Amino acid sequence: MWIVRLALRRPYTFVVMALVILLLSPFVIWRTPKDIFPSIDIPVVSAVWVYNGMSAQEIEQRILYNHERMISAIVDNIEHIESTAYTGAGVIKVFLRPGASVDTGVAQLTATGQAILRQLPPGITPPIIIRYNASSVPILQYSFASRKFSEQELQDMVFNQVRVGLMNVPGASMPYPYGGKPRVVAVDLSLAALKAHGLAPADVVNALNAQNLILPSGTVKIGPTEYDVGMNASPAVLSELNDLPVKVVNGALIRVRDVAFVHDGYLPQQNIVRLDGVRGVLLTVLKSGRASTLDVVRAIKAAMPKVLSTLPKELQVKEFADQSLFVRAAISGVVREGVVAALLTALMVLLFLGAWRGTLIIALSIPLSVLASILTFSALGETINLMTLGGLALAVGILVDDATVEIENVHRQMALGKPTVQAILDGAQEIALPAFVGTLCICIVFVPMFFLSGTARYLFVPLAEAVVFAMLASYLLSRTLVPTLVMWFYRRHAYRGHLAEEDSAAPWLRPFIALQRRFEARFTRFREGYRRLLGAALRHRRAFLLGFAAFCALTALLIPFLGEDFFPSVDAGQFRLHLRARSGTRIEETAKLTDEVEAAIRRQIPPRELGGILDNIGIPFGGIPLTYIDNGLVGVGDADILVALKPGHHSTQGYVEKLRFLLNREFPGTTFYFLPADIVSQTLNFGLPAPFDIQISGRDQKSNRAIAYGIANRLRHVPGIVDVRVGQPDDLPKFQVAVDRAKAMELGLTERDVANSVLL
Repeated sequence: MWIVRLALRRPYTFVVMALVILLLSPFVIWRTPKDIFPSIDIPVVSAVWVYNGMSAQEIEQRILYNHERMISAIVDNIEHIESTAYTGAGVIKVFLRPGASVDTGVAQLTATGQAILRQLPPGITPPIIIRYNASSVPILQYSFASRKFSEQELQDMVFNQVRVGLMNVPGASMPYPYGGKPRVVAVDLSLAALKAHGLAPADVVNALNAQNLILPSGTVKIGPTEYDVGMNASPAVLSELNDLPVKVVNGALIRVRDVAFVHDGYLPQQNIVRLDGVRGVLLTVLKSGRASTLDVVRAIKAAMPKVLSTLPKELQVKEFADQSLFVRAAISGVVREGVVAALLTALMVLLFLGAWRGTLIIALSIPLSVLASILTFSALGETINLMTLGGLALAVGILVDDATVEIENVHRQMALGKPTVQAILDGAQEIALPAFVGTLCICIVFVPMFFLSGTARYLFVPLAEAVVFAMLASYLLSRTLVPTLVMWFYRRHAYRGHLAEEDSAAPWLRPFIALQRRFEARFTRFREGYRRLLGAALRHRRAFLLGFAAFCALTALLIPFLGEDFFPSVDAGQFRLHLRARSGTRIEETAKLTDEVEAAIRRQIPPRELGGILDNIGIPFGGIPLTYIDNGLVGVGDADILVALKPGHHSTQGYVEKLRFLLNREFPGTTFYFLPADIVSQTLNFGLPAPFDIQISGRDQKSNRAIAYGIANRLRHVPGIVDVRVGQPDDLPKFQVAVDRAKAMELGLTERDVANSVLL
């Protein structure tokens, strides 16, 4: 009671408090990150090893295995370790326990990478250490194409200019771009010319290494002057490399141009990107940490014109798969429905109470309670997302109780003829304890959510916080602001009952008053009917209880027909199709197969519904993109096809089901499966390529593979499971080079000489 007395003695204090909540809220809402889900902060630190040309099996056995052993001995707070080997690259993901120091994990993983180098194959470089979040997913993609520039020039511009220009955007993370041809200085050897001059490929390699140096020249002091010393150790122009001497043969000087051609070239292409059939380069933008998807996308779009102004105008840029549109639509939808719920609640209160002053007080308490909850959970580091907004929308119908009960009881006290202040004090005292117990009971329902673990904890704790904070704020407002407003509103207008309070109202209000009185009369008849029905149920208690039990039993029979899922499925207007050609297929052939599959997709989806098709064929350069996104690409025989639909499209799942049947029939021997494309599924899967991810662990790889195929065959017979596959192909064609070491020694060669020649 003391807080009600304080509110009546110092009304301006609590009115100012309400105004502070009202004025602070827009600023806090603007600053609070907005996303589809709460931040799922499962820290991950990755080590990316690159050793071009080495097979995936050698990467696993000679690099990843040794590094994993050291990681398990040195890095603290490890939840589990995952590693994936590709041709020429390997990725180790270290999942830390929630609350672990990520900075310490990065430092320890960096130390292990440096310490293990001497135990690894010669020439390998230290690993790239990447820190990110398990729920980091692509939120925006840009496709770059041009009819003027080659793929290596496009890749060079995107990698060294566009990506660098966008790296200062807060919360944005951009791995290496997909597609293009990595630009290098290429040396094309002429085997016929080498044979004619009696040279070996190693002679050209040694000549280039010995005469293309970057070394400090120092300074020299001559007389009173000190000079910088410059040398032509490294050619300044690419064409000068062709003039480097290789060897003197029979008195003739053989230069590089005599046996080779040095030019601006590219590495053998292992990754092709096409948007609607046009080859180009794909830059993926991910959000990192607690950054807001909406803020990151907005900042990237604002910075992109400045970056593009420094690039040639012939560069064609297209946005693709903008997830902020889905996030904004989802958030605005929840907000809109919450506002509608609040308005309908206020309308129902007005209809039942028939007093506009009381309804206005209740209508003010609802948004203030919601805003107070937002201020509180924002101060605790939560974001505005579907879960917190859903919690507030859930609480809207409950928030009306405290103020309604308070006002109704004050009305009852006023009807007894008590003065306004005394009626407020007596009415508040009578319902103080029941209202407090009721508020606590609602809050206690959400307490078990704070003991959840894993993904459920990250999702449902913010929802519980939003509801609990709103309920507590509603109770405090009903003890402070509501009595204050009742005192002010009824100071000169004494309450005389629902039907008499508005007799002196303005003429334009009288039609509603008449409507409310008719509703009151009919509700009174409804209440009398309910009373008679309740009396009949009490007189025939046994029959009523048996009927109720039978109804519950019949309802329970429907449970097996209800599906169970962690989160409702959403139709974001996107789907991602993965295809795997026959083992050993060249990337050029995979691209042709992708063309045919893309044509089949276009035949099924009308042009008016198709927004675009993005092909990502082969394995990206450098291994870094594989750290963030597990899209199932393990070699040049794999391809990802991302299909975006236009607004107003038919069911995305319907297209998926149709294509699943059609493609398997039209392309025998090719494996097809669908991957999550929307931000919801990718976040809840933690970047995994499927909702179910079964991993087989054991020391015998052959036995592991047999077990994996056995499990896959059994799962294919489970109703409802589709797209079952084993991720790693095991039938890749292979050339085995067996060196006769004795014969090689007779010829003055070693195993290294043969290996270097094969590598060239």
